Amino acid sequence: MSYKSTLATGHFPKKIWQTWKVDPLGFEARDLTTAKTWTAKNPDYRYEVLTDQNDLHYVETHFGPSGFNRVDIVRVYRSLQLKIIKADLLRYLVMYVEGGVYTDIDVEALKPIPRFIPDRYDERSLDMVIGIEIDQPEFNNHSILGKKSQSFCQWTFMSKPRLPVMMMLINDIVKWLNSVARQQKVPISEIQLGFDEVISGTGPSAFTKAILDHMSMKAERPVTWLDNFHNLGESKLVGDVLVLTVEAFAAGQGHSDSGNHNAKTALVKHHYHASGWPAMHPRYNHPVYGEVEKCNWDAECVRQWDANKAAFDALPPDEQIKQIAMKGNSDANKKLGL
Repeated sequence: MSYKSTLATGHFPKKIWQTWKVDPLGFEARDLTTAKTWTAKNPDYRYEVLTDQNDLHYVETHFGPSGFNRVDIVRVYRSLQLKIIKADLLRYLVMYVEGGVYTDIDVEALKPIPRFIPDRYDERSLDMVIGIEIDQPEFNNHSILGKKSQSFCQWTFMSKPRLPVMMMLINDIVKWLNSVARQQKVPISEIQLGFDEVISGTGPSAFTKAILDHMSMKAERPVTWLDNFHNLGESKLVGDVLVLTVEAFAAGQGHSDSGNHNAKTALVKHHYHASGWPAMHPRYNHPVYGEVEKCNWDAECVRQWDANKAAFDALPPDEQIKQIAMKGNSDANKKLGL
């Protein structure tokens, strides 16, 4: 079924999209194992992988002069060297053009795709099916965790083609990347980004903001996380977007009341073996107390980390240097087993 017939019938395209370094013939065993779960559980769906070798051709074909004639999008994509930014942007571009289901290469299908939509909903009235990833709004004002504390999952989601919300997200990303390049006084090909900049620029936070803005525009009122998605106990339709509980796409995280993968409502399992990008875009790492993310949203752990950091910041510079040296010695001894 083409995207044109999909638009006419109102059904989601029966197509599964993934992006990876190589095509399926070159998959490592672990990637092949997770990929096969999607085709095995959905034999009547088309399956396609865009790779590092054919992604640019896809973007040029669909967004170049013979397509949507968005040369600004093509120019930005062609310039990008940061793989995680390209991966994020590419999924949005593909879903705008053709729709279907996007899922990361390290995500296992636990249930068939038709189970994404509970029986009480009419597929023709839906434009997107998404799930909650993080639901920790009590950290909303935290200097590091705040922007990540309430977000929808974008490692797996379903959409129809040509959605305005997808183009709004794409436009926001293009604008942001150009702004970063100006701020850093380098071409887009040379920009450098930290972990939180990736999350807020193209990742789950950017995805979430675009969807909340879309919901608010459709509802003609602010659609907030606390009023609509906090402690969501069952799926909820907001406008044309069906929001599933955290257990659907993000079970077993150890936070956000995410439950486990054995639950009836768990639809996928994220194995994270392809999530090595933070090594190139590090989180804030305090020289003594490390990353606050290691608390995994535990309130007492975060409170203690904040208190320790505040106490460290209040120390004279020479005392800070001593503490950093002591931490370095301690880490070295641990590596030696002392």
